[in-house]
Amino acid sequence: MKRAAAAVAIALAATAVASGGTAAQEGPKVVVRSTVDEVIAVLRDGSLSTEQRKSKIETIAYARFDMRTMSKQVLARNWKKFSETQQNAYVEEFKEDLANYYGGRINQYSQEEVEILGERVESRGDVTVQTRIVGGQYENATVDYRMRQSKSSGEWLVIDVIVEGISLVSNYRDQFREVLSRGGPDHLLTQLREKNSSGGDFGEDSDA
Repeated sequence: MKRAAAAVAIALAATAVASGGTAAQEGPKVVVRSTVDEVIAVLRDGSLSTEQRKSKIETIAYARFDMRTMSKQVLARNWKKFSETQQNAYVEEFKEDLANYYGGRINQYSQEEVEILGERVESRGDVTVQTRIVGGQYENATVDYRMRQSKSSGEWLVIDVIVEGISLVSNYRDQFREVLSRGGPDHLLTQLREKNSSGGDFGEDSDA
């Protein structure tokens, strides 16, 4: 359930943090709160096909998630084992894998809404916006969005999504660490490329 709820949460977060030019001026909780209506509107728009909905959310996610920071956090110390070329290739493959995961499950959205519960200051100046899902099959599931302010743009960007205490970054880290232990950076890149070319994702192998 948590993995499926995570897919819905990521889709919601992708749009929820997209507030145009206000993100740099407003705090994380305000950014999320002010755009929840837009999230619901996109997911409820019956005129959009699944692919159109996925495309819209994917575009926003790439702009509003700090994909490079997330990618580095997933690899942790293993990041330094990758050459610059491998790092860049890995970030792109990770983005596609994540898009395949939440994009393939957009239709699991069933009229959920999001309630903002509060925010918590973390280390390094990060802020976690705490929410819960209201309605649908994931009623009362807690979803935390860890956000970090970009040094270059001042925008608050998502660097992790934590559903019912399970971190997206940590979940990927566990899976990738196992792959890396069997063959290093090239092996992980090969596995990611194969998954992405088939439209699959690392998240589909388990429903924990």
